[in-house]
Amino acid sequence: MMRLPALVKWLISMALVAVATAISYLWLDRGIAYFAHDELREFTVFPRLTLIPEGFAAIAVFAIAVVGLRGLSGRPLSKLQSVILLSGLSLIVATAAKNQLKFVFGRTWPETWIHNNPSLIHDGAYGFHPFHGGDGFASFPSGHTTAVCAVMSVLWICYPRWRILYALCVAAVVVGLLGADYHFLSDIIAGGFVGASTGWMAVTLWEAGGASRLSVAAQSGKTPSGPALDHLADLTAGQARPTKQPA
Repeated sequence: MMRLPALVKWLISMALVAVATAISYLWLDRGIAYFAHDELREFTVFPRLTLIPEGFAAIAVFAIAVVGLRGLSGRPLSKLQSVILLSGLSLIVATAAKNQLKFVFGRTWPETWIHNNPSLIHDGAYGFHPFHGGDGFASFPSGHTTAVCAVMSVLWICYPRWRILYALCVAAVVVGLLGADYHFLSDIIAGGFVGASTGWMAVTLWEAGGASRLSVAAQSGKTPSGPALDHLADLTAGQARPTKQPA
């Protein structure tokens, strides 16, 4: 059976996400938001679940700094250190992408949170206002979902043994966002795609550049080659040779 190229898989995924987002926007978002507001607002567990990715950014900056210092020392990175680096970079890129998309789409929120922002519950406001800008028009895509998926997608690829834990972590954040009425379902679908895309691309670019293979699929396939891998092989054999300094 012929395997589809990664780009084709990503394009198909984007198309499916676009359809799911449209369906949710037209038929699901308002009903879920009204239900959460009327029936779930008294449960404090939902806002607490959304705190899971809150510390990711600070951890990512610290981790990248530590791994970067190790790299500057001239020592190669282990698989775990490489995964930590890619998780942090994936989070940073996903966060930047999410911020730009919020400005592009300009969607109002389910609830009124800040500066008397227009919302579905408070004003009946529902829809997109492209390039409007401002905190009151930044519901789409979900930043929390983007963040958790940006990190978990890297772990999903590199350490598949623990996928059930990654799925539970993402599910907890999603349930929290919906139960607290912080986001529409379509915001979450789009945010998940943005985060998962950056994680997938981060690992793919790392491996395509000749660095050590991190994904199980890559490790089980054809043995890769490249300057970085040749150097690592020499280190393993105790016969390391200096690599050429780029101009």
